[in-house]
Amino acid sequence: MAETHVLFVEDDDVIREATQLALERDGFRVTAMPDGLSGLDAFRAQRPDIALLDVMLPGMDGVSLCRRIRDESTVPVIMLSARADSIDVVLGLEAGADDYVTKPFDGSVLMARIRAVLRRFGHAGGAGAGEREDAPDGGGLLVFGDLEVDTEGMEVRKGGAPVALTPTEMRLLLEFSSAPGTVLSRDKLLERVWDYGWGGDTRVVDVHVQRLRAKIGQDRIETVRGFGYKLKG
Repeated sequence: MAETHVLFVEDDDVIREATQLALERDGFRVTAMPDGLSGLDAFRAQRPDIALLDVMLPGMDGVSLCRRIRDESTVPVIMLSARADSIDVVLGLEAGADDYVTKPFDGSVLMARIRAVLRRFGHAGGAGAGEREDAPDGGGLLVFGDLEVDTEGMEVRKGGAPVALTPTEMRLLLEFSSAPGTVLSRDKLLERVWDYGWGGDTRVVDVHVQRLRAKIGQDRIETVRGFGYKLKG
């Protein structure tokens, strides 16, 4: 099996070199870049399997770089933020990042988050992009008003027109569509979609629900205050 190729964009020399060595020891192939512009060039030239982007980068910040990458690809993106409570976290998720890790980070935590994202995207022995190992029984076409979810072809249409979803957004929609009308808590969604085996930041869920709503219809997913979200049947 080919090595998983990681694009790592970080301007701090010590963090960049130490993290690159740790990733390579763990079996990844790493392209490390010191700024956003060179990171974008490397992404376009090499098409990595996953991108790790620091938020604060010279030339082009990590949020802008994430947005440029997302305009061209559904490759998984993890943001690295120095402040867990920073607006940078939300901005990165809104730009299209799939997850984030707070600096300073433990190497094992970063590896766990990378592997969890890669499993969702079909790398490292996981399911295919957008696929989940426990897809709804029977597969086929699920219809919710003008929304059609093809759980076998992993395609979504709204009003007959195709809807482009990232694999994370697709997994989120599959969770909702497998139990329409059932309230799913943020913690449950973190566990099922993001593979968090422990408590995580529910902002990840909230921002992805916002992104999903923008694509399938704002009124399709209902917020149940104090509990979570549910898909209208």
